[in-house]
Amino acid sequence: MNNIIRPAIGVFAGLTLITGVLYPLLTTGIAQGIFPHQANGSLIVENGQRTGSELIGQSFTTPSYFWGRPSATGTAPYNGMASGGSNLSNANPALLEAVQARIAELKKYPVPAGAVPVDLVTASASGLDPHISPAAALYQLPRVAAARSISTEQLRALVAAHMETTAPRFAGEGRINVLALNRALDKLTGS
Repeated sequence: MNNIIRPAIGVFAGLTLITGVLYPLLTTGIAQGIFPHQANGSLIVENGQRTGSELIGQSFTTPSYFWGRPSATGTAPYNGMASGGSNLSNANPALLEAVQARIAELKKYPVPAGAVPVDLVTASASGLDPHISPAAALYQLPRVAAARSISTEQLRALVAAHMETTAPRFAGEGRINVLALNRALDKLTGS
């Protein structure tokens, strides 16, 4: 019996040391050395205060800011501990009601003619998406321009300056990080 248990315990201890201690330390060390900003959560620090992360959306609900995708993380929007989609199917009446309520909220403010971009009324799979499509940002120009007393041309230029292209190009039209856009908007208007 000892001939079986002793080697099994030795293999278990060795693999635990390799996969549970050495490998995590090695990968963490490499990540910290090569990509320290990303390895530490891509945190945004202003005036010594952490204001957010480039990787997790934030809740912007006032008319003077661009709004991101709706969060599906329950009562606390963009809660990383509750990440996950709503799991509502297209046939679920609750999804239709939620989308209609979001459209109604958007239409309380000045909006351009045409359809509402889908990413403004549906949550992402994680519920934490920090990006919106260029169409979603452009759709919000009239509301933000009216709230900030700024021209839509200035806002259009700001949106264009914050466009992140996808690689390869056939993968999509690009995207805009809402937190970065709103931070630039505050700097532009002195808010």
